[in-house]
Amino acid sequence: MKKTALITGASKGIGRDLAHLFAKDGCNLILVARSGKELDILKDQLEEKYQVSVNTFKIDLSQPESAQTVFDEIKAINLDIDYLVNNAGFGDYGSFAETEWDTYEKMISLNVTTLTHFCHLFIKDIKGRKPGRILNISSTAAFQPGPMMAVYFASKAFVLSFSEAIGHELRKDKITVTTLCPGPTSTNFGEVSGMNASQLVKSVKIASSGEVAELGYKAMLKGKSTVIHGTQNKLAPFGIRFIPRKWVTRLSAKIMDNSV
Repeated sequence: MKKTALITGASKGIGRDLAHLFAKDGCNLILVARSGKELDILKDQLEEKYQVSVNTFKIDLSQPESAQTVFDEIKAINLDIDYLVNNAGFGDYGSFAETEWDTYEKMISLNVTTLTHFCHLFIKDIKGRKPGRILNISSTAAFQPGPMMAVYFASKAFVLSFSEAIGHELRKDKITVTTLCPGPTSTNFGEVSGMNASQLVKSVKIASSGEVAELGYKAMLKGKSTVIHGTQNKLAPFGIRFIPRKWVTRLSAKIMDNSV
């Protein structure tokens, strides 16, 4: 019997590339995103190319109880999930005080609350019944504070810490939790967040969404805990362990500056 993967934020970038990787391996899909048109196009492509079954759900996952809504609809059509991919998320570039609260409320809801809720629903559903794998998309932002993107960086730190913790709890339950931490990646994230203006994006090599997705996919299948894309990105989290936190924040602020 074919397995089924649920992927959030599946219409673009890393999510879309992950959908292709799962489908290529014969996995049926449940794709979730706000863009119904793009989901429908992707559904047709995947079903035709890989002969898999694809269900789509158009929903804004920043809304309260959206994870429960998706889960209930999946159960209503008698589908079981074997793989959960929490890819949906967004950021915003700008000073904390000058950004509208509504932006942060939606960001925390999507990046933190909905991801956590999906994990809770998925784990309770399959624990003790069958193996399962979770892939949560964090960021290299998880390893340090991020002035000008304070809430986004903090939300990704939550994803990393949370994923590592529940992965430890579930180590005897045949459920693995993998956290993928990409650096700057060629998706629409930079345009949406405004981060393309920062020195970080201007000064580093931008990875393709395809190579980042492949790294995360392979790590998930192997049951790895945390994987960071890119040699330079791997060195940074190690190096900042030996630097005072105040200096780390100042360095991060300089890198995130868009005035140079």
